[in-house]
Formats: sequence, C-alpha cells, structure tokens
Amino acid sequence: MREAVTHVPLLDLKAQYATIRHEIRPVIDEICDSQRFILGERVAEFERQVASYCGVAHAVGVSSGTDAILVALTAAGVGPGDEVITSTFTFFATAGCIARLGAKPVFVDIDPGTFNLRPELVEAAVTERTRAVVPVDLFGQLADMERIVAIADSAGLTMVEDAAQSIGATRHGKKAGQFGGVCCLSFFPSKNLGGFGDAGMIVTDDDALAERCRTLRMHGEDRKYHHKLIGGNFRLDALQAAVLGVKLRYLDGWSQVRRDNAARYAKLLAGADVTLPEVADGSVSIFNQYTIRAGRRRDALFEHLQQRNVGCAIYYPLPLHLQECFAYLEGKKGDHPVAEAVADEVLSIPIYPELTAEQQQYVASAIRDVCG
Repeated sequence: MREAVTHVPLLDLKAQYATIRHEIRPVIDEICDSQRFILGERVAEFERQVASYCGVAHAVGVSSGTDAILVALTAAGVGPGDEVITSTFTFFATAGCIARLGAKPVFVDIDPGTFNLRPELVEAAVTERTRAVVPVDLFGQLADMERIVAIADSAGLTMVEDAAQSIGATRHGKKAGQFGGVCCLSFFPSKNLGGFGDAGMIVTDDDALAERCRTLRMHGEDRKYHHKLIGGNFRLDALQAAVLGVKLRYLDGWSQVRRDNAARYAKLLAGADVTLPEVADGSVSIFNQYTIRAGRRRDALFEHLQQRNVGCAIYYPLPLHLQECFAYLEGKKGDHPVAEAVADEVLSIPIYPELTAEQQQYVASAIRDVCG
C-alpha cells in the first residue's frame, strides 16, 4: 500500500536521474578517463543530434542559454544605437543580452492566454532604428511565429527566437528553430532537457551566421591565436554534451508525460476559481512550466501551497519594463497592462514527468482549499 502523499516538490531531478543513472555514469567516466573537457567530438556529436532533432542545418553548442542569446545577437550585428523588440514578460536574460550589447530593449505586451508576444504590438513597435526582434516561446509554447516572422521579413529585421523553455515544441507542425533566423536553446538543469550545470545551443539554417557563432564562442578565433572577431569564452563543455546526449533520447517521452499531466490537472481543477494554461490552436506545448492564474488570491495560494509542502514558483513577479536596471528606459506602470496583471496573478505548480497521479491529486486538493 502506498504511503499518503504529504509533500510534492516543484521539480524532482533525483527521480529522473535514478531512471537513467546507468546510462549517464559511463559517459561521464569516458570523459574523465579521456581528460578532454573542452569542445571535442562529444560536443560535435551532440550538436549533430540537436540539429537533426530541431530539423535545421546547424547547431552550435555554447556555455548557457543566456550566452546563446548574447552570441546570436552579436553574430547578427546588433550593437549600440540599435533597437531590439522583445517581451516584457520573460526571464531577464532576454533583455539583459540586448542591453549588454549597447542596444535598446523595446518591450512589448503579451497575450493574456499564452503569455507570448502579440504580433500586432511588435509591428507597431518597429522604427527605423529597429535591428531585430526576439520572440520568447514562454513556458514551453511557441509564440505566433508565422506572423512575427512575416513582420520581421517585411521590415528587414533579424529574428532571434528565444526558445530556452521550448525545445521540441511545435506550431502547425514546425519546431522551435524552423521558422528562420536564429534560435537559442537553454539546457539549464530545470529545463525539459537539462544538463548537469549551465549549457546552451544556437540553431539555424544560416551557414554564415552559424560559422560566425562558432568563431565568437572561441574568443573570435578563426585559427589558433588568430582572432578575426572580438568574441568570448562561450564554449559548451564535453561533460555537458555527453550527459545531454543521453537525455535527448528521452526528451519526447518526457514532454508527452508533461502533456498528460497537464490534461490530468485540467480535469482535477475543472470548476476551480483559477485560469488554466491556454494552448493556442495548432500548437503543441512541452509544458516546461504549468502556470495558472489565481487572480487576487495568488499570494494566499502561494502561502497555502508552501504550508502544504507543495512546490510552486512565481514566473515572473515583475515585468522587465518595471525593473530597476531598466529605469533609464523610462518605463512606467500602465505601459503594458496585460503583463502587469499577469505578473500579479501567475503561479507555476509541479508538472515534471515523474509526478504521480496521487501527487497531482494532492496538489489539486491544496489549490481547491483556496480557490475551490
């Protein structure tokens, strides 16, 4: 007889590791025995695997998802005086990389259902100084890429897709990375495909841009000690590539279980006073997060779940246009009302593949205590 559920973590990486430990340890030992830790064949092999998985010509391994965005923007020529349009409701790295290059982040509001960029607002934000647009595929669901790509193409903009949370997600049959431009992936440990530390990837069909990214990740070297560009140390470690290569084989299965768990939540929370995640027509989400909206009860629900030992998190409590570090952009409350409202209401709850039906019932029961 199973013990009664008394706690549910937001994410249980130990449970995942237990199922593949027998495959992970040998590849780690192989790297340790070789003492070849920087780039090399393991990285090249993983790059080929990711390129094939994403259906693109090139994959360039880098040190993190943040560095993927930074290198991609640099390779696209973004610099001082440029404007780059992106979402105000996303992880800081998206806009932080734009600002680090001396460009101006131009924030745009989001759709209240999918939390992704609204294309009509992207179009309205284009000026003669706009150089690129960075749509974010938030929480595992692709943005309205067809319309955003059409806007970018019409205005002659580079499209840098931030798919840090959405590897394997599809929209009308096309995966993240297949919409043109350049696409950035993150393998932070909590992602659906997570490494044993920081790691990232740039994927693209653009031969020249891919080669520029490879050069930039190696301090701008085109051959040893000869520097064509001013780059940095943005290399993917062989240990991360080896671990991720094992995990990639399981990714689609894990993402399907997340979708199954999302469907179970939809039944368990039917009728509760919360708004469940919306998946747009034609989209297949990988549910990197399962994010509900609890209205004015959000903070009370957060506290109650913690008391019931249910892991939960608020992604993201303050939109980027209101962050202190971007005060120089003179953003103010009311500029992007949907993102501001969403930030006050969202709460992410456990969705990981190893989650049991009993654990989900426990989570749903705790939510109904406050929002029933």
